[in-house]
Amino acid sequence: MARAKSMNLFEQNIAEVTISYSHRVMPSKQIRVTGSKSVYDYVYPVWPDLDYRERFAVLLLSRSLKILGLSWISTGGVSGTVVDAKLIFQLVLKANASSIILLHNHPSGELRTSEADRSITRKIKEGAKLLDVEVPDHIIMTSEGYYSFADEGEL
Repeated sequence: MARAKSMNLFEQNIAEVTISYSHRVMPSKQIRVTGSKSVYDYVYPVWPDLDYRERFAVLLLSRSLKILGLSWISTGGVSGTVVDAKLIFQLVLKANASSIILLHNHPSGELRTSEADRSITRKIKEGAKLLDVEVPDHIIMTSEGYYSFADEGEL
């Protein structure tokens, strides 16, 4: 039986899902991560409001640890922010990232980890294993320094 007219997805009440990632930096110009200090030095200048509101971000990396991109996951208040792991893994898949570095700031200037910090790190690391994605570090940033889970043996 022939159809008189093809209908688009919207007319059928079916949402169309598209996924895209576009990078504007040539691979030869991408910055290579060499450790927690290099991450802090690259990200610190572009991090808004380090001492005002807590934010969570993900640094997406290639297999050779070159930075594919930085993505803001959430912005909260002075004492916390909500992190939705599904949003992180959407980004990982979109960018075809091989590893990710988790980043967030503590507006208080405190560089100690909280139980919430350790919990979200474990949760994301466990989920990343299913995708064969590494989580080499989680860095807490302040305007006066940083704390690296990897450097301190917490990862």
